[in-house]
Amino acid sequence: MDFRQLRYFVAVYEEGHVGRAAERLSLSQPALSQQIRQLEHSLDLSLFERSNKRLLPTLAAHTLYNHAVPLLEGLQRAHEAMGNFKGQSLRTLAIGVLQTVRPSLVPQLLERVRKAQPHLVVQIYELSGSEIERRLLNGSLDIGISYLPPRQPGLHGLLLYEDELQLVIPRAHPLKDFKKVSMRQAAELPMLMLGEEFQIRQIWKAQLASQGRRPQVQAEMNNMAGILDSLAHTALATILPGRAKEATQDDQELLWKPLSEPRIPLKVGLVFRDAQRQQASVELLRSLLEEEADPRQLGISPLDVLG
Repeated sequence: MDFRQLRYFVAVYEEGHVGRAAERLSLSQPALSQQIRQLEHSLDLSLFERSNKRLLPTLAAHTLYNHAVPLLEGLQRAHEAMGNFKGQSLRTLAIGVLQTVRPSLVPQLLERVRKAQPHLVVQIYELSGSEIERRLLNGSLDIGISYLPPRQPGLHGLLLYEDELQLVIPRAHPLKDFKKVSMRQAAELPMLMLGEEFQIRQIWKAQLASQGRRPQVQAEMNNMAGILDSLAHTALATILPGRAKEATQDDQELLWKPLSEPRIPLKVGLVFRDAQRQQASVELLRSLLEEEADPRQLGISPLDVLG
């Protein structure tokens, strides 16, 4: 058993599927399957039970995974430490961001990190909430900026700011003169929305379900900017966080209407896996993003987390 086999095992364990694990590792499926069989042979144990297209980890696999992850993380830290002796002192911070958070957040974050930590390379990935949480759990992201609380066990959250869902309509829409729109009215409108994998869509769907209704989706896109560009040329409406309006400040063709009866609050924050190991990175991002948060949210301790 070596570190390479452990890395292959962890990928298969987390993906539950040889094909997805092979894609993640940039290996062929037969080569990965052979490595897992060799690991099982060297241990004289079965690590997975084959069930249809999925691999179900055995009790031995659960135990091995709990030991393997810290070992691989330690190996990565050792590589980074040795890199310092070669003049490679740069380190990376991989951040997953929802495309529906405040548009000013990412540009401000990049500039402030550059000034505060010039040797830190920031990698920004625009992802859905479910993909952010999946990548945090498998270790390919360090921190996410997403909606709270996290849905996956093992993740923690730290509040940055609060928002709420609003109805967005073209200027010629029949509801153009309404100051607010009730949930009941919005539920009847044909919608152009983000796809099912996005949290905004799921939150809206859950709110309607609580009233015995379903979203009236007539079209969907996987990009918020595309929805905003298209909306003015349709008779459709959409649901987005109110602070996303910053992306359309010069757009006179769209109207943003608060929802009421009830309003739908949102909490946006940092999401991370290991509260102790990542405390320094969490505190860095929190301090750099304070000016973008509500004044009410300033001064939150990095240990005041939602798990």
